[in-house]
Amino acid sequence: MSVLPTRRLAVVLVAIAGALAVSPLPAVSLWWVAAVVAAIGVVLVVVDALSSVPAAALAFERRHPPVVVAESTAEVEWTVASDARRSVRLLVADELAPSLRATARRFDVRVPAGDVVRVRTRISPLRRGRFDLDRISVRVVGPLGLGARQRDVPLRSVLRVHPPFRSRDEAELAIRRGRILDIGLRSARGLGTGTEFEQLREYGPDDEFRRIDWTATARTGRPIVRTFRAERNQTVVAVLDTGRVMAGRVDGVPRLEHAMDALTALATVSTRLGDRCGLVAFGADVRAEVPPARRRDQVGRITEAMYALEPELNESDYPSAFAHVVARHRRRAMLVLLSDLLEPAVEDSLLPGLPLITRTHLVVVAGVRDPQVEAWADAPVVTDDDVYRRTAATTALVDRRRTAARLRGLGVTVVDAPPGQLARRLADAYLLAKSTGRL
Repeated sequence: MSVLPTRRLAVVLVAIAGALAVSPLPAVSLWWVAAVVAAIGVVLVVVDALSSVPAAALAFERRHPPVVVAESTAEVEWTVASDARRSVRLLVADELAPSLRATARRFDVRVPAGDVVRVRTRISPLRRGRFDLDRISVRVVGPLGLGARQRDVPLRSVLRVHPPFRSRDEAELAIRRGRILDIGLRSARGLGTGTEFEQLREYGPDDEFRRIDWTATARTGRPIVRTFRAERNQTVVAVLDTGRVMAGRVDGVPRLEHAMDALTALATVSTRLGDRCGLVAFGADVRAEVPPARRRDQVGRITEAMYALEPELNESDYPSAFAHVVARHRRRAMLVLLSDLLEPAVEDSLLPGLPLITRTHLVVVAGVRDPQVEAWADAPVVTDDDVYRRTAATTALVDRRRTAARLRGLGVTVVDAPPGQLARRLADAYLLAKSTGRL
């Protein structure tokens, strides 16, 4: 606890100093009077601060939603309850991080005797992550308003800010296309019918001849066809790279943010269509894991596991991560690696570990490409700097295409999309694999 002067004391001392400056007292007397006034001011500050309402008579509480989505708006409420016999003025400051973008982090409030006062502010988090709020600073002003006692009050709470789901609309469209497949019809993108038997029914003019069940036809005397639906109860495992390559910024945000958005869309689509979805996040080692499940809250569980992850500034260990996945998922599954098609990383780490998973699983490698590099490759050349920039950009694009071709040659499905389209194209790859029976 500390004793502090208030602004009112400063105003009083300035007024006294002004009065002394125009007084007819000798200069020596002015110094002595100023010293006496300063001493009296110190005494008043101490006495006034010690006369303030004791801390034991005040109770504080902070309320906010446990989870807030980044770039959305939420409300934080502080409650101050007083058991004192007189009103008290409080200056309170909370330790809300600047990235939470609170409209106010401090408030000045007067609490009547034995009453409760609530103060609210709005936050609009700029970035995701975990925010541990440990305390607030409280300044209790004395009855004269000249001095105050300040102390830190422990007030612990945790605010979790989840990443925004920008591809929600694309995920809903993918779910609709998947449900068309589920009833045995063709989707608008021509992804085909399912391969899991659903029922027998009488032949119609739009049915394919090869779908006729000749045994049922002979038994009933009428042409009967088999209908199929997209498979259910398949397993999709998102393998999220959180290493150095995911720290690079594309369209103003790290690659990891684009990958998380696409992962959320994939989890939403797959679980809503009856499949199991899980997560393995890794860098130098495995950092988070959610077992595959088809639960209503599975997307929330995946988001909760990855929301606080930040890119590591070291190389990712692909072979160890793949060995971890294979040890836990021996049955065939769709493994979606969200990383980057950077040639050195693929050459040194990804390719050596790829045979561990391609023997059993359907592997998809997804990454977001940088439109700025494409713009540099197509930009006109005016200066020497333009030549160097265009050469470097063209080389990077050629290396990226060569890396994607090598992965496709090994039987890997590659999704290389610009910002804003990664989630949609990844959902399309999932629906295509599901409808053609590759899972």
